[in-house]
Amino acid sequence: MEPLLGVKIGCLFALLTLTLGGGLVPICFKWFRIDAATGRHRRVLSLLGCTSAGVFLGAGLMHMTAEALEEIESEFQKFMVQNRTENEGNFSDVDSAYMEYPYGELIISLGFFVVFFLESLALQCCPGAAGGSTVQEEQWGGTDVLELHSHGPLPSPSRSPLRALILLLSLSFHSVFEGLAVGLQPTVAATLQLCLAVLAHKVLVVFGVGLRLVQIGTGSRWAVISILSLALMSPVGLAFGLAVVGGDPEGGQGLAQAVLEGVAAGTFLYVTFLEILPRELAGPAAPLAKWGCVAAGFAFMATIALWA
Repeated sequence: MEPLLGVKIGCLFALLTLTLGGGLVPICFKWFRIDAATGRHRRVLSLLGCTSAGVFLGAGLMHMTAEALEEIESEFQKFMVQNRTENEGNFSDVDSAYMEYPYGELIISLGFFVVFFLESLALQCCPGAAGGSTVQEEQWGGTDVLELHSHGPLPSPSRSPLRALILLLSLSFHSVFEGLAVGLQPTVAATLQLCLAVLAHKVLVVFGVGLRLVQIGTGSRWAVISILSLALMSPVGLAFGLAVVGGDPEGGQGLAQAVLEGVAAGTFLYVTFLEILPRELAGPAAPLAKWGCVAAGFAFMATIALWA
């Protein structure tokens, strides 16, 4: 077996086992169940949830959105240059405007509005199916300052499946492309560097997903299935990368991948800003401590972005 192939296979199993383990920790240990926590235990879980919110925010802005913008811009420039070459002599100011148009931001916004539309449609057709507006459901003036959501109960699993599903789907898209990037690396050093960078933030993100599933009351069986499915995405992408290693994307494959990455980034931003952060910061207890935890999670992801 070639050294590079052996390293990539090792990375495949590392991505699977470590991310699966990170996601199952909050599901398998009752300590992370906030509905059974009281006093200091509940406050620690509150701050842990804020830290995971910072991790999600950092992953969404510093990784998913940044990568999507870079890929979309690159692919659209290739497309425009190819089109200009085929129609040489007919290049105009209109074509120049097309090249400068912010396609990446448009596609990410499209992902945002797709999720917005789906949730609005669910609320229109089946009121309560999407859990309603988090901010509207949260009521200020709770009596126990140690409670994460003293102002109102956590939504039941039957009332909040849509956002959890959207979060899992957007992360799944991103995980496939991360694995694909690892599988396409040409050297052992590049493969190891990228794999370690992916693991450094992916384990924390999947841990945050597991914590989120527990906090919204998802059944243990469905939570385990969700984490297992999410953990499989990067190895699947890496396997695809091994299958096509040595070749460059042809035709519209590279552009299609960039567009999907952009849509996934938009959906992730929607869930991060309209579900995770409002829910974690809605309570009046320890606002500065919560801010510090969110900032710490974001700072860690921003640091990882130096290598990922």
